Amino acid sequence: MSSITSSAAMRRVGTEEEAPKQILLTAGALTADFEAGGLRTIRYQGREVLRSINYVVRNKDWGTDNPQIIDCTIHQDADGFAVAYQGRCARAETHEAVEYQAHITGSKDGRITFDVTAKALTPFLTARCGFTVLHPLDGIVGQPAIIEHVDGSEEHTAFPENIAPSQPFKDIRAIRHAVMRGVTACCRLQGDVFEMEDQRLWSDASFKTYIRPLALPWPYTLDQGVSFRQSVELQITDERGPELSVAAEAGGRKDSTISLEIGLPDHLLPGIGVAIYPDQISEALANPALLQRLRPQQLLFHFDPTAGHHREHMSGFAAIAGEGADAPACVLELVVPGQRSVDDELREVAAMADDAHLKLSAVIVSPAADRRSTLPGGAWPPCPPLAEIYRAARAAFPGLAIGGGMLSYFAELSRKHPRVDLLDFVSHCTCPIVHAADDLSVMQTLEAMPHIVRSARAIIGPEKPYRIGPSTLGMRQNPYGSRVMDNPQNRRITMTSQDPRQTSLFAAAWMIGYAAATAEGRLQALTVGALTGPLGLASVNTRGEVTYHPAFSAARGLADLGGHQRFHCSSSRPDCVAAVAGVGRDGERVAWVANLTGRAQTFVLSGTPEIKAMELWDEENFDQPLTLSPQMTTAKNGPPLQLRPYAVACLKL
Repeated sequence: MSSITSSAAMRRVGTEEEAPKQILLTAGALTADFEAGGLRTIRYQGREVLRSINYVVRNKDWGTDNPQIIDCTIHQDADGFAVAYQGRCARAETHEAVEYQAHITGSKDGRITFDVTAKALTPFLTARCGFTVLHPLDGIVGQPAIIEHVDGSEEHTAFPENIAPSQPFKDIRAIRHAVMRGVTACCRLQGDVFEMEDQRLWSDASFKTYIRPLALPWPYTLDQGVSFRQSVELQITDERGPELSVAAEAGGRKDSTISLEIGLPDHLLPGIGVAIYPDQISEALANPALLQRLRPQQLLFHFDPTAGHHREHMSGFAAIAGEGADAPACVLELVVPGQRSVDDELREVAAMADDAHLKLSAVIVSPAADRRSTLPGGAWPPCPPLAEIYRAARAAFPGLAIGGGMLSYFAELSRKHPRVDLLDFVSHCTCPIVHAADDLSVMQTLEAMPHIVRSARAIIGPEKPYRIGPSTLGMRQNPYGSRVMDNPQNRRITMTSQDPRQTSLFAAAWMIGYAAATAEGRLQALTVGALTGPLGLASVNTRGEVTYHPAFSAARGLADLGGHQRFHCSSSRPDCVAAVAGVGRDGERVAWVANLTGRAQTFVLSGTPEIKAMELWDEENFDQPLTLSPQMTTAKNGPPLQLRPYAVACLKL
């Protein structure tokens, strides 16, 4: 994609699909953004109370049906707001349809009500049809909560600190928590039985309360012509005097200039890896400059005998693998079929690698059965014991590091712990589009990453080598349904391998934010994507022409720092600007800074030497970065720098 021919939208987010329009709703000190039929970023005096209230329709594979919003009316006055609309979800391929009437009101006394009456126009197969309510992480994690259950009883408890593998609260009628001193919020849910899950499991930055307990069968069918009603009510109670309320509101306003501090030396940065799948071998071999320019510390070769991968693919991996002291370490990511003796299965794969003269440094083993998610309380599918698999791997691949964990996501790792004592390292992946795919939600997943690495460390221990990846915007495999979703219209949708933003600035900014957000985990390796393909850092067209995406530049920059000294970075607005700083291969001190938002952001540096030079990737400098001289940048604690939406900058310090 050339910046000469592509639009600003394509350069920013890789798609011409317009983001849903947002309308600010105000009721006294309460505000909410009305977007695509739902409410998000619900605040009281500027403090986020709920991340969203949405009426959600899922298909049988947990993909989201985007509703058509019809006859929407919005009225606002000094007393509050009222919204009414009709929603309709229709599936062209199955001719199924459901419609619903929604009414949303907000009043200046601190109350929001969202009421929906729905009716299936045909028998309608769904994994969920109803309300979801998201509580944010900030000010919520580890804090007290009072749960009113459907039987009228109350439970005094707390939101979990470490990520909860199963539902922390069940049979919910209402949830009360403190918003700030003297202010409480009560969220009351009617029309069904609700329960809560810890969405940090999937890197969502929220706790989600939803209808229909997961213990009930799914998917299920809505009966044609039968109406059903649900509602959510949020009530804010402010017991402070008016003077304190006004002072708190003024204190909640945030400075528009962000302070970015690069501090003292920290631990080492992780080695950067890139995945190569069998169907991408020919592209890697035909374009050796891809790896020569990227210079990753690790090549992750994916091998799955149940998908038909065989010895020719192993030979292809061997042809890609370099030699010499600077060659990346080669790691085999191996799906263990578990259909016969695991000793025999692993010995056969090891023999293929030996015959191909593939020199490996490590093997990650995970049984094929574990690629499917098992819900809390559910029975795990038949599978050889992990200890048996790990011992068989060590016997088949003597002298190599043996890794385990999950080839899927942290949710599965948290629910089925590996035998850490039998492993040399533990690994898992993440994907930011399991539940939502809008730009804000995807970037907000970075808020969950410190919680994920902290919870992973609680499982595997503080010293066990820990690797993550491949972690990309797109979903490489769906543990929760029968397939990943097709995306022929190049839209922002959940659970697809073809996320349009992979080719854009968005992916580069998200990658820098990801590396920053996982710092606490002290990762040994971070695999940031595939070399080519829909999850790739680059694309190869049918004529063999290579396009390097902005994510390639970000990955190459991180690889330059990989395995070297890291410097602690802190941002006054980590939701807006993130940074990773370290020492490159040439001994030069470098910081990579990313704008995580769709708005221009201004920041100032502190705690760092003067900037010697800066390279900038943004919508005006997409194919090639803009290089700025010292006179055009800024000195230590000097004038602020501005980044356009999703821009990425490399600062030479």
